[in-house]
Formats: sequence, structure tokens, C-alpha cells
Amino acid sequence: MRNIVILGAGAGGTIVANQLRRELDDSDFRITIIDKDEQHHYQAGYLFIPFGIYSKQDVLRPKREFIPKDVDFVLDRVTGIEPDKRQVVTEKSRYNYDWLVVSTGCRIAPEEVDGLMETWQETAFDYYTLQGALNLRKKLKYFESGKVVLNIADTPFKCPIAPIEFVFMADAFFTRNGVRDRVEIELVTPLDGIFTKPVATRELTRMAEKKNIRLRTQFTLSEVNGQSKTIVSASGEEVGYDLLVSIPPNMGDNSLIDSGVADPMGFMRTDRHTLKSQDFDRIDVLGDVTNVPTSKAGSVAHYESYTVTENILREIDGYPPKSTFDGHATCFLASGYEKATLLDFNYTVEPLPGKFPFPGLGPFNLLSESLSNYWGKMLFRWVYWNLMMPGNELPLEPQMNLAGKVRPYIPAA
Repeated sequence: MRNIVILGAGAGGTIVANQLRRELDDSDFRITIIDKDEQHHYQAGYLFIPFGIYSKQDVLRPKREFIPKDVDFVLDRVTGIEPDKRQVVTEKSRYNYDWLVVSTGCRIAPEEVDGLMETWQETAFDYYTLQGALNLRKKLKYFESGKVVLNIADTPFKCPIAPIEFVFMADAFFTRNGVRDRVEIELVTPLDGIFTKPVATRELTRMAEKKNIRLRTQFTLSEVNGQSKTIVSASGEEVGYDLLVSIPPNMGDNSLIDSGVADPMGFMRTDRHTLKSQDFDRIDVLGDVTNVPTSKAGSVAHYESYTVTENILREIDGYPPKSTFDGHATCFLASGYEKATLLDFNYTVEPLPGKFPFPGLGPFNLLSESLSNYWGKMLFRWVYWNLMMPGNELPLEPQMNLAGKVRPYIPAA
């Protein structure tokens, strides 16, 4: 009996468990998935909680609901990995593996920012955790005037479009509540633009300006002063706020750092195309814990799962891995007023205008707002629970398709 151990029962780990179980005989391969939490969180839904669109119940399901009955689900906390012994160490036991899949995700680390914890969940909030989103909901519900600052502390962070979504949705939320003229909204980012790619940056900046949202770029956060309600950059620049929505530094699991299998931030060196560990054999990595240069988002973990599954099966059969992952990410960006835009890109092709998934037909519009995009965004929760998590095939190719995309002319600066 050979052992495949999967660390993390989030989107990536659960999809791979389902795909491998369908392909491998359970009399020859034992598949074990280890996670410290019984509840699965639909993390993309956190964004909707502060605005009263989703509730806690909308984003939680039991993890066992998505794990095949002939996959062992172990509720335990991983404390270390010993690649030389091919063993995973947990608080309660040890597990030998022939193949290991690491999909432990990443977490926010507000304690890494000087001063941020002093008023954490009082005047400084997050929406990257369930409790943070619930607390922010209470604060926003009664916020009628003042300045809301959304600050990105550092890169990388989960779902790069989420900060843009938040400020766009905040504009609509305050407008609906009749207080938008008394609320200032500012996005403060260490990036040199609202997004990382020029075509999307141009379009999203235009949308932000239309919504009267201020944008402050190249702001490297140094500290938060909760008493004076200011954030301070490394160069001494100060930005005041009445309500701070923070995206603190993101880090991987401490067990990976302690084991020496990840960098000091907890991200594992991963081949960007095969998703194999660059440092250890028989280890595949997917989802937010990788250091590959693409978005840390659920759609990416979904696309990555196909490469991870295929390469484990190839290795079992004695064949080398294939370099099939192209950095593909597909992200709906809710922009308020029951509209959304859609970004589809990979390592080499930035988000472009066009139609998705069917060229010329859509029904979704790339890089432009529409009602159909908004309903695509809202429908995705059903797709996530009922199709993605059980590992079913979706009508989407893992590799990005250029069909239906238009390369716009960009005049020289």
C-alpha cells in the first residue's frame, strides 16, 4: 500500500483528493488529507459579509461533505515535515508518505506591522478572516461620515483584486445608505498602480476615478498609529483615517517555516509550470502556499489541481512531470450597483478586453462592467460548492485561451 498525504483541506487540497481518488485503486493507494479545521470556508465570500450581502452561514460548510468516503480525513494540526524521512509530523501522530501534496494556504499576520495590534478590531479591521469580516460588518453598518482607508501592507497577498472590489463596493454601500457625500474612500497600496498589469490598471483606475475613490501608490507601510489614526510609510508620509481596513502581510503556515521547507515568509519554492517542489522530491505544491508569480486565489488553486494530479499520476507510472500550468487566473471583480468586471490572465498575458468563456458570445465581458458579470460572480458560490469542491470538471480549460480576447492599442506615454 502506497501513501499519498495531502496537507490542507481547502480548495486545492480537496479538489486534488477527489481527482486522485477517482484515478487510483483504493486497494493500492491510501489517500490521507490532514487539516486542523472541520469547517470549510468559502473565502471569496468574506468580501460580501461587511456589506450585509452574505452571512456567516453562507460561507461555511463541513469539510467532510466534500471529501470522498474512501479518503482518510484526519483532524489534526501539522507541526512539521521531514522530507528526508518522507514523514509528516502532527500534534497527535506521524504519517509516512510516498507522495506529499502541500496546500496549507496562507494567513494574515497583523502582528508583523508595528502598532497595528493596538487597535486591531477596534478602528482597524480586516475582511480576510471570517471574524474580521463579521466585525467590520458591525462597524460599517453605523459608519455615516469620515475617511475610510484601505491599506495593503505588503506583497504578496491573497486575491489581488479584492482590495479594489472592497473600495468599489464601499462606494455603492455608502451611496445606498445616503451618506456617500460624507465619506471619503482611499486605497493606499505599495504597488505603482491600482493593479499590476497596465491594461487592467488603466481601466480600473478610470473606474476608481469615476467613483471618486482616491488612489495613493508606492506607499510602503512602516507603522500604524492607532491613537492618532494614521498610517506611516517608510519615507515618513502619513495618511489619516477614521476607519482602517487593513490587508496585513500574508505568511504561510508556521510548520513549514519551522521545518525549513519554506522561505521565512512561509512560501515554498515551487516550479512555476510543474508545481513540483524545487527543493524536495515527491512533494507537489499548490494554492496560496506556492511562490509562483500568479494570484493567490481559488480559481488558481482549481487550475493548478489539474497539473498536480496529472504529474502525481505520471510519477506513479514512471514518467517525468509535464509543464502544463501557465499561471492561469480567472477573477470576477464586483464593482457595486449589481455590476462586475472579469479578469482572465496568466504568466505572460495580462487581462485583456473581450468575451468569456466563449469567443464573441460570452456571456461574460472581460475588463468591462456588466450585469451578467455580476450574476456570474454571485453564481460562482453555487459552482464552488457543487462543482469545484467535489473535483468535477468545469467548462473551463486549465490553460488560458486567447480566443475572444482583444489586444488594445496603448499610446506611448
